[in-house]
Amino acid sequence: MVGATVYMVCRNKEKGETALSKIQSSTGNPNVHLEVCDLSSISEIKSFASRFSSKDVPVHVLVNNAGLMEQKRVTTSEGFELNFAVNVLGTYATTELMLPLLEIASPDARVITVSSGGMYTTPLTSDLQFSDGKFSGAEQYARNKRVQVALTEKWAEMYKNKGIGFYSMHPGWAETPGVAKSLPDFNKWLSGKLRTSEEGADTVIWLALQPKEKLVSGGFYFDRAEAPKHLKFAATRQSHAIIDSIVDTLRSLV
Repeated sequence: MVGATVYMVCRNKEKGETALSKIQSSTGNPNVHLEVCDLSSISEIKSFASRFSSKDVPVHVLVNNAGLMEQKRVTTSEGFELNFAVNVLGTYATTELMLPLLEIASPDARVITVSSGGMYTTPLTSDLQFSDGKFSGAEQYARNKRVQVALTEKWAEMYKNKGIGFYSMHPGWAETPGVAKSLPDFNKWLSGKLRTSEEGADTVIWLALQPKEKLVSGGFYFDRAEAPKHLKFAATRQSHAIIDSIVDTLRSLV
């Protein structure tokens, strides 16, 4: 987005600064800024939101891109399972706390949440922190990504009169450090066949720039087109009925 003012929210200051200088030098855009925040921490997200809100700048586009797949059960200092903390609770808290700044930018404001096609085989469940059964990082990731899609639907319904569009998307399987770390066998098996980071980001940029009347708020997108949220025989559609209770749970944790 040429000429955009971009705020990158990164957990690691050093890596963030490296990415910042790379983006500034390759685009020639000096209006790229770094905000340091660990998106697995509700207290840090609240602190960031308070700090950022004091700038009183409109947020035209919020991209929820932070995510991870931790294969072992890890609990954050605030007591949350780590995948859930970043992929679900962090996404929920960041979006809700940014709503006032998104409203300033209405009717052009939009929230884009980077989900995954990994959610297709997994129904929505109220067991948000995988308390039941043997823990599986891949399964928890898929559950988290299903929540993001259902949350996007719910936000579109809840805030339809605020002039904010809500969209989730699947970037395709891209060759990134995160995939290499979380799914080493998958990454090795498909080496050379995975998408580039730029290809993965393409639909995010497209969603940010499309006229809103051409988009469906609450929709799930893949390769610049609306995609189904459910596979024909996966029996996931009815599970979305529990999103209200999930939102109540998330609200109580923030």
